[in-house]
Amino acid sequence: SGRDLMLAVDVSGSMKIPDFSIKGQEVTRLEVVKAAAGEFIAGRTGDRIGLIVFGSQAYVQTPLTFDRDTVKAMLTETEIGLAGQETAIGDAIGLAVKRLVEQPAGSRVLVLLTDGANTAGEVSPAQAATLAEEQGIRIYAIGVGADRMEIESFFGTQTVNPSRDLDEDALRQLAQRTGGLYLRAKDTEGLTRVYKELDRLEPAATETELFRPTIELYIWPLGFALAFSCVMAMSFIWNRNWVLRSRWKAEAISAQAGAGR
Repeated sequence: SGRDLMLAVDVSGSMKIPDFSIKGQEVTRLEVVKAAAGEFIAGRTGDRIGLIVFGSQAYVQTPLTFDRDTVKAMLTETEIGLAGQETAIGDAIGLAVKRLVEQPAGSRVLVLLTDGANTAGEVSPAQAATLAEEQGIRIYAIGVGADRMEIESFFGTQTVNPSRDLDEDALRQLAQRTGGLYLRAKDTEGLTRVYKELDRLEPAATETELFRPTIELYIWPLGFALAFSCVMAMSFIWNRNWVLRSRWKAEAISAQAGAGR
């Protein structure tokens, strides 16, 4: 059977850093996430998928649904800074837990993607992870961002670490605590591999698993209609015969009366 799968995507200001590339062209982290996560969403046959975006606050962009095309479209339309410039990881997890527990108990999964550390919000990642653990929700945390990047400055070309703010220890701990896993993506190919690994760890339902035997209920109204038609036909024939017999009887009586005169 399918899973209840919530995606929480960081859209804070740092997601605009162009340390990834597509076909040799530098692009922002969020652009690569849209492409890789979009393919992941498209392949999740049988899952209910929801989308949360977070920055300084966390918002439900799409509630849990079987409509993968809508979730993918909403992810594509997401913009950096939509939810603020900071990073409320704990609030994003808490909101995901709130939405997932509304669904029947089963396989509940949160895929959290971020490039930073918790810098905003009312709930800490540790507190939110406790809530997820209590509800049996697995968290897969994805850390995105290159660890080397060359930038031009007044002093010439410098090599910097654009992911210096990524709190890998915190992400690893909350994932392991809930029975999930922490995965690191330093480039476009790495993020593609991450989503393939998620497909392996949490496989989508096959067509066979999605099959549900059905009872063809249309047979009952069809049978009733046929029976009703037969009754109506027999009634028509009986009435017609009765009319004919009555007419013949009347004609016979009239003939006898004429002969008597």
